[in-house]
Formats: sequence, structure tokens, C-alpha cells
Amino acid sequence: MAAFDADTDLSHDRAYRLMANTPVTLFWRREILDDTTAWLAAHGYQVTTLDAAGWWTEEDLHRAVAAALSFPDCYGRNLAALNDCMRDVVNQRYGWAAGTTGLVLVLTGYDAFARHRPRHAHVVLDIMADRSRAAALLGRRLMCLVQSDDRQITFEPVGATAVGWNEAEWLDASRAS
Repeated sequence: MAAFDADTDLSHDRAYRLMANTPVTLFWRREILDDTTAWLAAHGYQVTTLDAAGWWTEEDLHRAVAAALSFPDCYGRNLAALNDCMRDVVNQRYGWAAGTTGLVLVLTGYDAFARHRPRHAHVVLDIMADRSRAAALLGRRLMCLVQSDDRQITFEPVGATAVGWNEAEWLDASRAS
């Protein structure tokens, strides 16, 4: 899927409106989430839903994500491995069917996981934002819809990137004298 068409009226395109400011969006009311995911599915998006309400441990998270996205048996079941496998998902090696408009990862009951593992909950959303940016570079759309039963839930910003050195000068030694 190419970028959104700037020559069309995007005010009614829910995917565009969802992704215009962030690839990770919070929902409180399930009926609004259900209506949104139905619209996305009707427009060719692959909607993959995970119920995070029962995730008490990091292992619970990894078990559910690995099953939902068909991660390989060698998956390391830690946050660094999740980031690595999400790169493969973005490259459509597994977990994301080719030919779809985009991938929508829906995490319901996420407030329960955030209460038990707040750092992990934030890092997962940060990974999804980073992978969404990588997907966009390939002309693909990845978004994460996060449903919370806590209407006051907040998260620190996700998807921030550091200012980095260019490839030729990345190593400190390459910038010496």
C-alpha cells in the first residue's frame, strides 16, 4: 500500500485520521474500537486482536504476541527480541499477510497489563511506534490500537528517535582527527 493520496479528501479516511499524529491510539469505549476495527477490516486492513487483560507477566505478553503474529520458535521472549521480530513482521516474513492495506494490532484491556508491568507496557507501545515508522518507509501501514478500561490512562510519548551519526561516521574512530 502506498502513502495516503494527498489529492483525495482524507477527512473520512479513518486510517489516515488515526495515523496522522501517532501510530498508537488509545480507546476507552469498546463500541468505538469495534466500529473502527470494522471500518479498517472493510478497507482491507488485517486486524489482529490480543486481549492484554490477562497479561500479568512479561512471559504472558510474549506468549500471546508470538502466537498471534506467528513468531518463529527461536523467538527470545524479551523486549529486544520483540523489536527484532516486529522488523520481520514489517517485512511480511510472518504475521502480516501480503496484499493487505495494512496491519492493525489491537491490544484490549491494556490498562491491566500496564498496572502489572508499566515499563514493559510502555516499551511495547514504543516498539510498535518505531516499527510503524519503518513500515511507512516501505509503503506499508502499521498501527496499534490500545483499548483501556481506565479512562484516565496515559503513557509517555512513543516513537521518539535519537539524532544519529551518518553511516560513514557512525563509529567514534571514524570521527577522530
